Amino acid sequence: MSASLNLDAVRFEKDRGTVVVVAQDAVSGRVLMVANADREALERTIETGEMHYRSRTRGLWRKGATSGNVQRVVSLALDCDGDAVVARVRSAGPACHTGAVSCFEDSGGAATIWSALAKKISMRRAELNEESVADVQSESAGPRKRRSHTRELLLDRNLRLKKIGEESGELITACADGDATRSTEEAADLIYHLAVALEAVGSSLDRVAEVLWERSLPPAS
Repeated sequence: MSASLNLDAVRFEKDRGTVVVVAQDAVSGRVLMVANADREALERTIETGEMHYRSRTRGLWRKGATSGNVQRVVSLALDCDGDAVVARVRSAGPACHTGAVSCFEDSGGAATIWSALAKKISMRRAELNEESVADVQSESAGPRKRRSHTRELLLDRNLRLKKIGEESGELITACADGDATRSTEEAADLIYHLAVALEAVGSSLDRVAEVLWERSLPPAS
């Protein structure tokens, strides 16, 4: 996908000749990183379709030149004052030098509710993976402890599938009745249970969003 930007409208800093660029994941909406670019970096970005930046230490640099985590441009947009650029990108790997997906990872940087939900469910699964099989068996054999619904679903495949069927039926009924409020609530329930089921098989709502995004692209000429 080709990206364009009116470079003559960009208000580059007078001292350094740069503008702030915010890189955002085009699918999840997550802010990945913030860097600076000068006119040459933006020209290279538009020309190659991959993000280029300018820094005092590196000079002109292409994101992912050494790590392979290139950022392919989906779109470039200038703010109302002309002094900041939002670059919507598809990243080939982590954006942060620490290895995190985003430089804002510790701030709960999942920008959409879908990403936030997927992250929470993934954390639940990670907690389960830390438990030994013996611990789980011991728990099921002894007095029943209170479990979160997400944990119950992750531990029981049949329950996951049953709940998806139940929630689908309830959504169908609500839609058939023309009840907008109940349809919305039932859709939320279904999406939650789908998110858990996807996590259990190694997928996520973010990956579903990627598929939908790819399907929305115009066919290659």
